[in-house]
Amino acid sequence: MLKALLIIIMTLAIFAAGFIAGVYSLPILTEQPAPDIAVLKQHQGRAQYSATFKPDLKGSDRFHYGDGKVYLTNDAISMQGTLSPGPDYQLYLSRNFIDNEANFLAQKGSMQRVAGVRSFNGFKLVVPQGIDVSDYNTVVIWCESFEEFITAAQYQ
Repeated sequence: MLKALLIIIMTLAIFAAGFIAGVYSLPILTEQPAPDIAVLKQHQGRAQYSATFKPDLKGSDRFHYGDGKVYLTNDAISMQGTLSPGPDYQLYLSRNFIDNEANFLAQKGSMQRVAGVRSFNGFKLVVPQGIDVSDYNTVVIWCESFEEFITAAQYQ
């Protein structure tokens, strides 16, 4: 009886470890390539706004962070730096600075979703028509699947 219980516990532990490893590694395996640095530099040169993603925000931790510069125009948002890997990252614009999950969830209804982020070593996203980045002041990266705050940067 004890042996059977031990086998069940070990099987569940191995399954849990495999599941956690899969959740962490799948986004890395399916990551889209980062844009060429020349493309990012060109966008940087014409940016209306810029800000810095800092890894030490209140809602960030060693598994959920961003570190780098973000550049905004009315047609694109780009980032030079790194994001912690994860599934279903979304970029939002906010009218208020957000630095943790509770604030994000409280204000999500007033934010503007821009696009999904599929690269963790820099990205360039198209801003949909009708969105004016000057109407907002903060870029937020949010993991939709796990409702996790990743990072944010205030640009005005």
